[in-house]
Amino acid sequence: MSAPAGFGKTTVVAEWVQGAAAGQRSVAWLSLDARDSQPASFWAYLVTALQRAAPGVAASALPLLQSAQTAIETVLATVINELGALTNPLDLILDDYHLVDTPDIQAGMTFLLEHLPPRVHLMICTRADPVLPLARLRARGELVELRAADLRFTPDEVAVYLNKAAGLNLIAGDVEALEQRTEGWIAALQLAALSLQGREDVSGFIAGFAGDDRYVVDYLVEEVLARQSDDVRDFLLRTSVLGRLHGPLCDAVTGRRNGRAMLEALDRANLFVGRLDDRRRWYRYHHLFADVLRTHLADERPSEVASLHRRASQWYAEAGELVPAVSHALEAGEVDRAADLVERAIPVLQRDRQEATICGWIKDLPDDIVRVRPVLAVGLVGALMTRGEFEGVEDRLQEVERLLTGCEQEGSAAELVVADRGALARLPGRIEMYRSALALAQGDPSATVTHAGRAIDRAAADDHVIRAAASALSGLASWGSGDLDAAHAAYSAAAEGLRRAGYVADVLGCSITLADIRITQGRLADAQHTYERALRLTSEEPGTLRGTPDMYVGLSQIAWERGDAAAATRHLQRAQELGELAGLPQHPYRWRVAKARILDAEGDQAGALDLLEEAERVLHRRPLPERTTGPGHPGTAAAHPRRPGRGPRLGPPTVPDH
Repeated sequence: MSAPAGFGKTTVVAEWVQGAAAGQRSVAWLSLDARDSQPASFWAYLVTALQRAAPGVAASALPLLQSAQTAIETVLATVINELGALTNPLDLILDDYHLVDTPDIQAGMTFLLEHLPPRVHLMICTRADPVLPLARLRARGELVELRAADLRFTPDEVAVYLNKAAGLNLIAGDVEALEQRTEGWIAALQLAALSLQGREDVSGFIAGFAGDDRYVVDYLVEEVLARQSDDVRDFLLRTSVLGRLHGPLCDAVTGRRNGRAMLEALDRANLFVGRLDDRRRWYRYHHLFADVLRTHLADERPSEVASLHRRASQWYAEAGELVPAVSHALEAGEVDRAADLVERAIPVLQRDRQEATICGWIKDLPDDIVRVRPVLAVGLVGALMTRGEFEGVEDRLQEVERLLTGCEQEGSAAELVVADRGALARLPGRIEMYRSALALAQGDPSATVTHAGRAIDRAAADDHVIRAAASALSGLASWGSGDLDAAHAAYSAAAEGLRRAGYVADVLGCSITLADIRITQGRLADAQHTYERALRLTSEEPGTLRGTPDMYVGLSQIAWERGDAAAATRHLQRAQELGELAGLPQHPYRWRVAKARILDAEGDQAGALDLLEEAERVLHRRPLPERTTGPGHPGTAAAHPRRPGRGPRLGPPTVPDH
């Protein structure tokens, strides 16, 4: 459903949903705004909407999405399979999709469209045609299209709306005049109906309008606002700075205590307020109406705009929602406070793999603000490196070091602008760890090991994570140089550091590399013991620890190397029973490659090739270079050059990425 703003797309779908619900159809509705354009947010909200409509579907997808270390196609394949098992039809509705139609989301949406089960239907409401394979769907007869011409009110519908729904009792000439001026645009008709309420000279009012639709709408909005009580008008203007409306949030911004009651009253009065949930807690203004309100606010009360954003930022910060808190602080022009909030938000966003948000924020902050905030500057380095953006990283690190050194020499370290003093103490080790990762990405194993050693020496005494990440980087460099004993020692240190830090799942990731090294050395018994120790570690944790299936894939590989095809098959079956979502990012790839070997040995070359093609599609690629050296032993990196390296994530340096 594609049409400009104000054509009633959401209303039409809402009425259709009521009929769908009566017909035993499940409906998953997702109302979108521009802040949902980050893939991590978009897919999390979409999966949540599906879960609400069909409880049990994709129940394990959210944790995987939050880690964002698996290709979205892999996650969606699991969701699609579960949707395919539904017995009743399900309709997924994406409202205001144009706000999130970005390249990062388009690929996943195309995959979802191409694999939708027969009982699942997708409805997109948008102001512009989405970048999706519409022509292909149209040619297959799989696309139903509703556009502005379909939604535009006919003259008869205009008459019914104005005279019956709005109760205006207009003469035919007045109805025709409004229909011609608005061209059936329901938003303009609704505004006109509000402005006409209680007027005596209706015909004169209508005859006084001239010009194209935009001017007519601007005039009508002014008339609507002017006819509201001072209380309502003040509320509308002050809360127009908010993308989403919530009673307590509105109270914080307006300084009043009637936010919830006012939102419910606006909803009942059809004053362009739409509900975002069934509990009537969150609302939003119609985009067109909100744009006009903000324009009037800026024209009439320019001195209030910054303070309104400041109050919104404070409310969001106190509520623990740092992302909108930062956005409103930036809108308020409070760059210092925004920088503090960004610094506090970085660990959470790095954990959720939202580096694009971090980069966008810090690029919005003046250079002189970032330059005197070492923790903030290094946080940006981590975000850039995670995205594979290495240019200028060394310059940024050197600038931070000059700042730290200068403050130490002058004895003014306390004057550094730092929101998190604990993070400041961890910077020396973190800086050298990033240098080690940068050297590895640039193919310099010697420098990788040197900087990793410095990171370990300079890390805070209790910073086990930095020590572990540096050890893992050193291990990768040693393996790449052919020094397998050094690589094993370094990765053993990484595993121990992660264990001390409580990152048990990541100890399993290190176990894969440790076992691979032993396999490369021909020490299959040691490799087997490594996986068995890891499995004993998982038995001490509640539930299925992430990475457990990977241990069984590893045992399968060892059994295969020993010629025990039956044991290899059993281990793979156990890994499959635990599920892909319980595996590490490279688990889907490794399982398929291992299974392909077995199928090939059984004479099923076609099945093996299909699995290898699938493996290529689900391979999770990292910005670090692939490991390509080592003896040509079956199952080693040299024998399988496409096998990905297993190094630590770049920023935050918390867990090895396997």
